[in-house]
Amino acid sequence: MPKRRALVTFHETAERQLAALADGNLARLDPVLDAIAADPEIGWPLADSLLREHQQDGVRVIYYATTLGTIIAVAYVEV
Repeated sequence: MPKRRALVTFHETAERQLAALADGNLARLDPVLDAIAADPEIGWPLADSLLREHQQDGVRVIYYATTLGTIIAVAYVEV
């Protein structure tokens, strides 16, 4: 049985950042979010925090996962 992907949600700050992105940058962000949803442990932990950071192809995402890794809350995006 394949592993279930996590549901990705966005903090209010990240939603504002998404709204300001051009379509090309949104397209660059999608595979990064897919990678995080498939494996929430992919990013490295930020010091003294539940937050994790993942960088891929010039995209940076700061997020945290619920205890079971079923929900990813994106706090910050940079493309």
